Amino acid sequence: MAAVVVLSNVLVQHPVAVTLGRLNLADLLTWGAFSYPLAFLVTDSTNRIFGPRMARRIVYVGFALAVVLSIVFATPRIAIASGSAFLIAQLLDIVIFNRLRERVWWMAPSVSSLAGSAIDTLIFFSLAFAATFVVLGANDPFAIEPAPLLGLYATDTPRWLSWALGDFAVKLLMAAIALVPYRFIVAALAPHRAVTG
Repeated sequence: MAAVVVLSNVLVQHPVAVTLGRLNLADLLTWGAFSYPLAFLVTDSTNRIFGPRMARRIVYVGFALAVVLSIVFATPRIAIASGSAFLIAQLLDIVIFNRLRERVWWMAPSVSSLAGSAIDTLIFFSLAFAATFVVLGANDPFAIEPAPLLGLYATDTPRWLSWALGDFAVKLLMAAIALVPYRFIVAALAPHRAVTG
């Protein structure tokens, strides 16, 4: 869990520098959007196999290690933003997953990852880049530089708003893709483990 979060904290500082025609993906995506959804895969698989108590333990340990390592490998502001967003989003994921765990197999991880990704994106990008939270550290000049919204619309907004929307869209795509390994992990390990609350 800690490795996923630290990797994501490093990658979120690097926009996807690819141009597709007139669209510059650096205006809408960072590489962190591709790695972070794996945190929900870890949480949801742990929750399904070992129960919510163990999932919370994984989240707390992952949170502590990730914040410490992120201060070293990222910036303190990214570490604070990431830690806050991660903890709230993952704990929300666990609550929602548990309420839906008895339904069809894909519903609990899908809905909990959707809600967790939404709250994570909102908290992380606001704390990491918004001028409102400059008390947490200096703003990244590239992040606050005006750019077309989602790289498409004439309305210029701080680049981090497009990053947030683009990252959220990729997080949803990655969460959907993560259902495949989730299904295999649970099928392989759950029959051998009794789930406890």
